[in-house]
Amino acid sequence: MTSSHQNRARLAAVALAAGALVLTACSGGGGGGGDGKESGPATDKNKSSNFTIGTEADSKGPAPAVPGAKKGGAVTVLQRDAFNHLDPGQIYYSDMLTAQMLYNRSLTAYKVEPSGKAKVVGDLATGPGTASDGGKTWTFKLKDGLKFQDGSPITSKDVRWGIERLYADFETDGPMYIPQWLSGDGTSFRKALPDGPYKGDHLPASVLDTPDDKTVILHFRKPHADTPFATAMPNIGAVKAAKDTQRKYDNAPFSSGPYQVADFKVGKSLTLVKNPNWDPATDPIRHQYADRFDVSFGHQLQDQTRRILAQQGADKNAMSFSNAVDPGMTQNVLNDAGTKARRFVEIQPYVDYISFNMTRLKDVKVRKALAYAMPNGQILQQNGGTTAGTIATNYLSPAMDGYQATDPYGKKAHPAGDTEKAQALLKEAGKIGQEIVYAYRNTDVEQKVAVVVTQALQKAGFTVQKKEVDANTWRTAISQVDNKFDIYRTSWGADWPVPSTVVPPLFDGRQIADGSQNYGHLDNPKVNSEIDRINAITDIKQAAPQWMKLADKILTEDVPGIPTFYNRQFSLWGSGLGGIKYQPVYGTVDPTSVYVK
Repeated sequence: MTSSHQNRARLAAVALAAGALVLTACSGGGGGGGDGKESGPATDKNKSSNFTIGTEADSKGPAPAVPGAKKGGAVTVLQRDAFNHLDPGQIYYSDMLTAQMLYNRSLTAYKVEPSGKAKVVGDLATGPGTASDGGKTWTFKLKDGLKFQDGSPITSKDVRWGIERLYADFETDGPMYIPQWLSGDGTSFRKALPDGPYKGDHLPASVLDTPDDKTVILHFRKPHADTPFATAMPNIGAVKAAKDTQRKYDNAPFSSGPYQVADFKVGKSLTLVKNPNWDPATDPIRHQYADRFDVSFGHQLQDQTRRILAQQGADKNAMSFSNAVDPGMTQNVLNDAGTKARRFVEIQPYVDYISFNMTRLKDVKVRKALAYAMPNGQILQQNGGTTAGTIATNYLSPAMDGYQATDPYGKKAHPAGDTEKAQALLKEAGKIGQEIVYAYRNTDVEQKVAVVVTQALQKAGFTVQKKEVDANTWRTAISQVDNKFDIYRTSWGADWPVPSTVVPPLFDGRQIADGSQNYGHLDNPKVNSEIDRINAITDIKQAAPQWMKLADKILTEDVPGIPTFYNRQFSLWGSGLGGIKYQPVYGTVDPTSVYVK
C-alpha cells in the first residue's frame, strides 16, 4: 500500500468526523438536506463523458475571457477549517487544493470549460506529456515565458527541485505517486534521495532527467498510463531552490500563478494579491480579475450561510472554496429565488459505503443479505437528503471515467432495503437471527443513521449489536485488521477521475494491513490478478470500462460492502461575484475565473 493511500484514508476519516467536505481522495459531504429540487437526475448523469485528455492546442494560453468579467475588487472567502499547509508538496485536502490553484502551477492541470467538461492539459508543460518505452517514460516540454513572482524564469531544474524535495522526510502529507513510481513503493522511495536535494544530491538522469532548460523526463519502474493526472497534483510543479525554506515553505510558497501570498496568519487568515510577473499568455486555465482574495478561517457552516444570504458589506462579495450550505438552512436557500443564479448542487467524486468485515462474515449469502437489507435512502436522508447526495447503486462515483449506472441490488427501486430478498438469503444460509456487530461514530448524524440501519437489518432477520466508537479514534478502530466489528461506515474518492485510484486501494488483497483502506478485507487472487492486468493497460479510456466491470463483479460476487450514497456539493456565493464554476475533480468551487462585479 502506498503512503498516498494512507493519507487519503486519514483525511477521509477527518472529513466524515467533521461532517464537512475535504479532499480529492476521501469522502465529501459537508451539507445538504431538504428536497433540492433543482438537483435531480440531470445533475448526476454520468460525468465521464465530460472528461478528456487535452491537446497541445488546448494547453495554450490565455484562458478564454469570461463574459462580463471586470478587473479589480476583493473577494471574501469564508472557510471553516484553517489551512494546515500552503506548501504545494504538502497539500491533499480539497480546500487547500482549491486555494493553491491561485498561486501554484503544476506540470499539467484541469481545464474546466463552460460546459463543465474537464480536460487534462499542459499547465507549465506544453501538453499533457508524451509517453514512450511502453508508458514507462514520460517527457514534458516547458512553455516559453514562464516566470516566478520575482520575474526569474521557470526552468526544468525548478521542476526537478520541486519533485526531489518530496523525498525529504518533512514532506509527508501530500500525494506521492510520482516519487513512488520513480523510486519505490510505500516510503521506500525516500532511500533514493533521503535528504532531498538539500545537500547537493540529485536523482540520476536514468530516473529523472532534465537534459535542457525546457525538458523534464520521468523514467518510471513500470508503465503508468495515468501519468498526466498524477502530474496535475499540486506537488509536481516548480520550486525555486533559493526560495525553498523547507518546513517554513508552508508559510510563504513562491508563486508561479496569478496570485501570490501577501500575508498568512496561521489559523486565522490568508491574503493573496496579484503576482505582477504571471503571464496570462502561458496559462490556459487561470485569470487575474480580482485584486486580491481575503481568506479567513473559523466560519461554521451556519455562520457562513447566514452571512452570504444577508450580503452585508464585504459579504456581498463572499464565497467559500469548500464549505457547503448549512444542512439546517437548505430550504432557506432553495426557497429564496434570489439565490438561484448564485448556487449549485453538483455530484462529487466521493462515495460512502457500509463495509462488511469478511474476516468475520465469511458466508457470502449473509453479506448479500446485508447488501439487500441496507436502507440507502434512509441513510442518505439522515446525512442531509438530496442536496447532500444521491443513492449509490455501485462502487464507482458517476464522476469516474467509465462509470455505468448499474444497480445489482435494486437500490433505486428499494431505497429502504429489499427485506424479502434479504430474509430469503438468510433463510437459505440457515442464518436467521445472525448477530451483526455494527460500529458507528458517536456523532449526532451517525447515531441517527444507526437507528435506521438497525431497524432495517432487524426486519430482514438479523440481530444487531450496536457499538458506538469515539469519533476521535474511529479511523484507527475500523482500519485495524483484527477489529471486532462486522459492519461500519467507510468512504472513498478518487485522486483523479479514473478508477485506478479507487478499485486497487479498496479491493486489492495484497494491501490488507493495519491502516489500509481494504476495509472489507477482500483477498481474492482472481481480483488481485485482474487489478494487475487492468493496471498494465496503457490506454486509460480502454481501461476505464474494465475497472467498472471488475468493480461490479466484486460487488455481486465477493460483496465486501455496499455503497450507500454518492456525495454532492451544495455551494452558495454573494451576488457581487461572477465567474464561479464547479471543479469536478476536486469537488469544490473553482476560483480561477472569479471576478467582482
